[in-house]
Amino acid sequence: MIGYIKGTVEEIGPDYVILENNGIGYRLNASSNTISHMILGEETKIYSKMIVREDDISLCGFYSKDEEEMFKLLTSVSKIGTKVGMSILSFATVGDLARHILTADIAALSKAPGVGKKTAQRIVLELKDKVKKISLDESIEEVIEGEVAVSSNESDEAIEGLIQLGYSNTEAKEAVSFVSQPGMKVEDIIKKALEYIMKTAMKF
Repeated sequence: MIGYIKGTVEEIGPDYVILENNGIGYRLNASSNTISHMILGEETKIYSKMIVREDDISLCGFYSKDEEEMFKLLTSVSKIGTKVGMSILSFATVGDLARHILTADIAALSKAPGVGKKTAQRIVLELKDKVKKISLDESIEEVIEGEVAVSSNESDEAIEGLIQLGYSNTEAKEAVSFVSQPGMKVEDIIKKALEYIMKTAMKF
């Protein structure tokens, strides 16, 4: 496993960079965000992840550890492979992606290349809790703190309300986690959760 490569930027393409280290040119697939930090002829450090397939072995490069971690999270979601993962990282910065996920902004995520509404819903459902563990900027931390303030009382009451309506504990928790946002009242959370359950036909 190659954790990172330090070398001189020898070539910059629309979706890749070539970094020379000790006479070897490493071609790394990269997002537009990473490519925007590259300058021809300058020495730089790129974090990398090796992708191994039956018919191909390639390297993906990332300007920061946060971007690499976000890529790993995105590609852990069903039906999101290397190409789509890179397209999503080119669509928005890591900070913006984290914000979209934490606030369940399906409309924004759906605009990313290769991501439809259902895939955007899966991204939020599967990554909302995981994305909080990435080292993020202060603005994202404020969103996380706001979520914590909401989740303690309002979310618990909303979950209890859904259970009383006949939904399972697991179903209620998943739905509330998906729709709850800072400032929402209990009745609003329940309403949105019911809409989410009905639209996605969640099965547990």
